Amino acid sequence: MRTATQLRLEAAWQALRQWLGATVLPAQCALCGIGCPQVLCPPCRAQYLGLLRPRCRQCANPLDDVATLCGRCLRHRPAYDATVTAFDYAAPIDQLLLQLKFGARLALAPLLAKLLYVAIQQQPAWEAPQLLCPVPLGPTRLAERGFNQALEIARPLARLMDVPLQPRLAQRVRETRAQSGVAPQERQANLAHAFAIAPEHAPSLQGCHVGIVDDVMSSGHTVNALAAACKSAGAARVSILVVARTPPH
Repeated sequence: MRTATQLRLEAAWQALRQWLGATVLPAQCALCGIGCPQVLCPPCRAQYLGLLRPRCRQCANPLDDVATLCGRCLRHRPAYDATVTAFDYAAPIDQLLLQLKFGARLALAPLLAKLLYVAIQQQPAWEAPQLLCPVPLGPTRLAERGFNQALEIARPLARLMDVPLQPRLAQRVRETRAQSGVAPQERQANLAHAFAIAPEHAPSLQGCHVGIVDDVMSSGHTVNALAAACKSAGAARVSILVVARTPPH
């Protein structure tokens, strides 16, 4: 049962979210700009969101049929066991993530978490993780940006899922170049030994199902490296929860 202090904190957080929604975000749709009291207008929601498509159960790449795994995952199984995504990372819906990540529009994070939560609920035979871990940023990039977009999404997602959030479970122990600026053939090496599990949290991973949260999944090397670190520390299962998935080119 929640204590009176917890209830007051939740009420304060809700009031802060409402204030941010009224001040940080204008009263217009974040995609088309039409006057709208919500972050997204109903036409944009209907056109760009809520459309399910066949996806690989393991990496969430789009499939042409109802096969459960794509050819790539059949040939080379990644360290993670499943992936859920809300939508493809493509125009114009990608603007929601770009505005959050590079425009510091943090009030978009609860919307993105909600969209991801809806996608999770639509998964057949979904097995909920026992804790959530956002993909950590390195100290340099965190200082430059001022926030970790994965953590901003993970916070409201953890509340929606009623799953504990462990923001310090994993550490980025080696600064890496942004994957978007690395050649595809070099991306796996760029993430080698980049993550480690904090020693004080390692015991809690034994036999645990971990949910890794991120904003965008492209090649999958980032989440795969973190999933491998979780498995090495004793995690039994790792699911990737990512707002958007970049379709293969």
